[in-house]
Amino acid sequence: MSLGKSVWMMTTAMTAALVTLSAASAQDAATQETVTVSGYRASLAKAFELKRDAVGSQDSIVAEDIAAFPDLNLAESMQRIPGVAITRDAGEGRQIVLRGLGPDFTRTQLDGMEVLTNTASGMDNRGNISRTRAFDFSMFASELFNRVTVEKSWAADQDEGGIAGTVELATAKPFDYDGFKAVVSAKGMTNTNETAVTPRIVGMISDRSGAFGALISAAYSTNDSNEYGYRNWGWGQATISAAHISPNVSASDSALLQSGSLFVPQAITYSTWYTHRERLGLTGAFQYQPSDAFGLDLDVLYGRLTNHRDDYALAAAGVNAVSGSVTGVATPFQNTQVLLSDTIQGNTLIAAKYSGVDLRSERNAMNDSTNFYEAVVHGHYDFSNAFKMKTMVGYSRSEYSLPVFDKVFMESKNHTVGYNNIDENNPSNSYDFDTTDPSQWGLMRLDAQETGIVSDYDNAKIDFDWAVDSASSVTFGASYKKFLNRGWNRNNKVFYNNATLGTDTAIPDADKGTVPHDTTQNYIVGNPDTVFPLMGFNRDLSSMPTTGGTDYAVVEKTLAGYVQYDLNTAVLGLPLRANAGVRYFSTDLLSAGLQNGAPVAFSHHYNSFLPAVNVAVDVSEDMVARFSINRNISRPALTDLAVAGSVSTNSTNSIGGSISAGNPNLKPFMADSIEASLDYYQGKSGYASIGGFYKNMEDMSTSENSVVPYGSTGYPLSLLQPTQTADTLFNYTRPVNGRGAHIAGIEAAVKKDFDFLPAPFDKFGVTGNVTYADGNNGVIYNYGTASQFTRSLPLFNLSKFSANVTLYYETDSWGARISEAHRSRYLTDGGSGGNIGSGIEPTDNIDFAAHYNLSDNLKLVVEGVNLTNQPIIQYADITAKRLLVNTTSGSTFTFGATYEF
Repeated sequence: MSLGKSVWMMTTAMTAALVTLSAASAQDAATQETVTVSGYRASLAKAFELKRDAVGSQDSIVAEDIAAFPDLNLAESMQRIPGVAITRDAGEGRQIVLRGLGPDFTRTQLDGMEVLTNTASGMDNRGNISRTRAFDFSMFASELFNRVTVEKSWAADQDEGGIAGTVELATAKPFDYDGFKAVVSAKGMTNTNETAVTPRIVGMISDRSGAFGALISAAYSTNDSNEYGYRNWGWGQATISAAHISPNVSASDSALLQSGSLFVPQAITYSTWYTHRERLGLTGAFQYQPSDAFGLDLDVLYGRLTNHRDDYALAAAGVNAVSGSVTGVATPFQNTQVLLSDTIQGNTLIAAKYSGVDLRSERNAMNDSTNFYEAVVHGHYDFSNAFKMKTMVGYSRSEYSLPVFDKVFMESKNHTVGYNNIDENNPSNSYDFDTTDPSQWGLMRLDAQETGIVSDYDNAKIDFDWAVDSASSVTFGASYKKFLNRGWNRNNKVFYNNATLGTDTAIPDADKGTVPHDTTQNYIVGNPDTVFPLMGFNRDLSSMPTTGGTDYAVVEKTLAGYVQYDLNTAVLGLPLRANAGVRYFSTDLLSAGLQNGAPVAFSHHYNSFLPAVNVAVDVSEDMVARFSINRNISRPALTDLAVAGSVSTNSTNSIGGSISAGNPNLKPFMADSIEASLDYYQGKSGYASIGGFYKNMEDMSTSENSVVPYGSTGYPLSLLQPTQTADTLFNYTRPVNGRGAHIAGIEAAVKKDFDFLPAPFDKFGVTGNVTYADGNNGVIYNYGTASQFTRSLPLFNLSKFSANVTLYYETDSWGARISEAHRSRYLTDGGSGGNIGSGIEPTDNIDFAAHYNLSDNLKLVVEGVNLTNQPIIQYADITAKRLLVNTTSGSTFTFGATYEF
């Protein structure tokens, strides 16, 4: 669906609802009978009630809204909140972007304490393993939580650290219910790209007796996903000498090909990423409240996410590859490529055909898991009606493990291969042989890896509240937080092809097979389970040295204190709620690891005062105006703070690989924020809001990108491939504090039940929101060279437009709703290899849900996610938009029943 159509849908829905709000107000005023609202409408009404009572800007989803939406995880649920957009991977949401700022700029709290989880993507174009501050919401099933609140404005009594905002995740508590409560849900789940039907089971039981209450819940699911399509590893400028260009190519095109100015794709690949995912979540909540003046709560949570992945690729990436410069003298086995035909658009070789190309296939078997543990104790004690205390002590730990990463590379030599990337929606390759013929393939290489990452949080805080009088109070408190992130990677790779002799190692056909999942074109791959032992490959990596740049740890210890004045009064007859305060924090940072095999460590200290003011005025009985101004920080990304760097190599391009280095000297990003909004509430049936926000960010990190000889970087030559030397050119990238950046935007939302219409149309309703945001940052290219320049680019992860709309229909016995989430184009990074930026094309995801109440206790449900099988299209360069990825992951459907006791 196009952006124009999406915006038209949203504008039409919001305009209609705003008109009907005022039209229905008179009718509601004249009709005083009490109307009972339940189900999905009730959950929306509760969320808007929470928003209305808040001093600052916030949005919530409450239990019915999460449990009943067709959501595979929390990220899917949160995309319906104004200002929230999500990134997707393996067919489901993974991380969130809030008001145009990326996942690293949002803090996440679980039951009141800051947490972090680390998971992984099967695709390295999407960052692979997420060793960042970004919370992976794919970790948890949405059914484990009864409330999610996104706090967009900041107050001094909140922890510092989230420029974009803070996500509060709350699990259910026994005192949320009047007495005994139990729920069980069982569903089946399937995906159009796979045939299996997998289970999704949820259960909760809660009871209370006197002052004590206990609740336990569990959610378990498995699902199979298969994302497949087209992929280029990258694009770089290449030189093709005249000896490697067919005389059938025009003289003008031949001159361009020899000039080194054209961008050529790397590896032109058909790829498939199959994932079998298993998700388990367990929660326990125990409350002791002998009186209103004293209470203790213990919340525990365990989560486990496991992925068994099988990734497949057919790439023009053998010894004689499609990509990079071809200038050497041809031998019987090297530099055999000849360009037979070409299509040039601008400075891009958008389509071509080569002879003398060596293909390679890949099969990668991966098993990874994330285990998450949390325990937090909350207490409160009222010394008197005027003086109260709250405490919190908690610990959380995320353990990511990749014990299995087994990869077999096969090679098939001397073929004619073509590619066509003219239409990014329909890229294609051509081959001159049967790619499923096992006799055409020999063993090229074996790889194995192991990875471990641990993130720990220790939290403690104490808060006091002193009521000065009936209209005002002073809150103050202190907190301590220790954060630790450490990790490592080991790998082993052995080459079994002899470039000099032009031969691969023969293996039995029994150790080969084809891709067993949906794929654009099938081909031969090797079986790691049999090929590894056949070749005597060392799978035990415990004695291997860690990979350069991966063995490091970051430790942050923060002490903070605050004082805040809260006011609840009336000014000029208008109810007013406000808070004004200041927070002081002091952070000690230690970054330690291995640099070129030697241990190094770097320490850093920073501190600051952070003021904040929030005001909410009830300008009428049904209208609230809000204003906020504050200063807050976000800490740099973990990989940016690493003392080490990472090196990746390839032998298929004139650029021999890339080096990503950290910078422990980075300062935190300071942001001065101001926002204002006006909300209109029409009882439980209607709501409309419009607001604006502006953030001015200092010391915003940006990247330095340059192409340098490998030997100038200081990394050991042992990391290079056999044909590479110290003079091989590499892309070199590292973060630096830039000149700062800013972001500004407008946010609008609406909700309306059509209860003013005659039956049966009175059961319809609509809710929706739209956000526009704009912001830029300077990215440095060719750093340290005579051609250095800075380019102003949109902030990474910033979509200028994001919108959500849901049309629902609900009666006492059944209900249905359909929703659309739109996200406009956004950049993911600054680009490399001469490309200015790389990003993701616009997406529109459509989901639906329906239920039927067989009784007061039993409900049947059917749900669908990504009904249109929306592709994910990734590109390089903001102007040329050279295709990197075009994949689809299918539509997911669930069906089952929920029973309440």
